[in-house]
Amino acid sequence: MKWLKNNKSTVSGKFVIFVGFLSFSFAAVFFLLSQYLAITINSLIFSFLLLFFIVLFGIIADIIGTSVAAADEAPFHAKAAKKVTGAKESVLLIRNADRVANITNDVIGDIAGTLSGALGIALGLQIISFMQDLNQFFLNMLITALIAALTVGGKAYGKKIALSNANGVIFIVGKVLAAFSGITGKNIVKK
Repeated sequence: MKWLKNNKSTVSGKFVIFVGFLSFSFAAVFFLLSQYLAITINSLIFSFLLLFFIVLFGIIADIIGTSVAAADEAPFHAKAAKKVTGAKESVLLIRNADRVANITNDVIGDIAGTLSGALGIALGLQIISFMQDLNQFFLNMLITALIAALTVGGKAYGKKIALSNANGVIFIVGKVLAAFSGITGKNIVKK
């Protein structure tokens, strides 16, 4: 059983509880926000755009999660020694790859999938309200299939990007985190 214990995981019981609470909170807030926006604005174009951005957000999160698991830490040490912006953040992301991948792939990715499904139903109801003679069952099936195709196809292509450019993707994320820290004064990437 020695082969099962490689000590590479930084996930603790507290982290699991934190991720569960974070998932619940984000899902509730984003669901309420997306439903409010979809109903209040009552625009099919806006609803389609919102749906597209939620799917895209899930794909980008999946790319980051896959990249962090495949990235190589060594090139970032040289950049960090030269004080290159985002290199230190990239090293910390890679060192916590299991946590980062869990949050991006599971928390954000799954919430984006759930929200896109809920928004798809709301979008179907909006379309039916404009065109009452449409078959609601067929419309819901079509919207669900479209969301699934965009999500799965996008994530498949995203994995190709993530695996062939893992270090580049993580360096971009590191730069974004460094810029965020510079603007807010808060370092969100901690040991």
